[in-house]
Amino acid sequence: MEDKLSRAALRLQEVELLLSQPEVYADPARLRDLTREQKELTPVVRAYEALLRARSARQEAEAMLSDPEMHDLAREELHRAKERQEALTEELHLLLLPRDPDDDRSAVLEIRAGVGGEEGALFAADLLRMYLLYADSCGWQTDVVHRSDTELGGVKEATLTVEGPGVYARLKFEGGTHCVKRVPETESGGRIHTSTATVAVLPEAEETELYIAPEDLRIDTYRSGGAGGQHVNKTESAIRVTHLPTGLVVECQDERSQYKNKDRALKILRSRLYARQQAESEAARAARRKSQVGGAERSERIRTYRFQEKIVVDHRLTGEHKSYPLGPVLDGDLDGILDALTAQQQTEKLLQQAND
Repeated sequence: MEDKLSRAALRLQEVELLLSQPEVYADPARLRDLTREQKELTPVVRAYEALLRARSARQEAEAMLSDPEMHDLAREELHRAKERQEALTEELHLLLLPRDPDDDRSAVLEIRAGVGGEEGALFAADLLRMYLLYADSCGWQTDVVHRSDTELGGVKEATLTVEGPGVYARLKFEGGTHCVKRVPETESGGRIHTSTATVAVLPEAEETELYIAPEDLRIDTYRSGGAGGQHVNKTESAIRVTHLPTGLVVECQDERSQYKNKDRALKILRSRLYARQQAESEAARAARRKSQVGGAERSERIRTYRFQEKIVVDHRLTGEHKSYPLGPVLDGDLDGILDALTAQQQTEKLLQQAND
């Protein structure tokens, strides 16, 4: 670990020196990479520096133990230094774990109704509301760039961007099939139904990372649906972008401006292409979106929202961290679940690292 920490300290010095040079700011891609590297290295190096100070304090306290007049004070200082050293060592083990390079990115969420017909669409609307509330509590910026509603207020499908620091690191755990058990509003007999909705979480790609040739795009305009009054009826502001080489299609009708809708649609397309590109270069990513969405079958669920018991159960967690109160979760209080999933992932990585 010491070698890694020393190299990290030296590399941070190099990165900060490069960032002080004006020519770096003329290259957006290089500036982006260096800035991200600086952000990743800084907490590691700061914790390492604190560890060195704790070691030094421990040595000084040990040296003072032989002085009868300073013995009691030295013993207290030694105890504090040992505790500090142990805590920093544990923190550094976590900081040095292999990181998902996409963790610092913003994200694109795609929500689709699954099994259950109209009830599945109503549940998808609940999930959309839940993520919007959670993002707001985190201070993140959200944009619903596409939404297809049902007559009863459900959501057939919705696409939203969530922008902010570390968004993907948190929301990546939300990818998969979500299951709900409740009595639908359309059920007259009071029977509990089981329905699903799927969530796909994609890291947002920046324009400098992925070039899309204009000739590879077909861009169609059409009239927006939903609320909007006379403007909706008169203006073809909605955009449909088709990436011809892959057949990927993105629609955006959130803004009245055709240009803004086009920019947002290209942002979504870029993120989908980035996810596909990453999947092709790494086998573990090959099923990123497919494994998250699956076939929307109940057996593929990652989480169940049980209305009768008023709890949410995450099937990836065990023990006391497995269930959470339903109401707060649907109102956007996801930190408990996401903290538990993050801690579980870190524990698994530490065990794997110890076995390697």
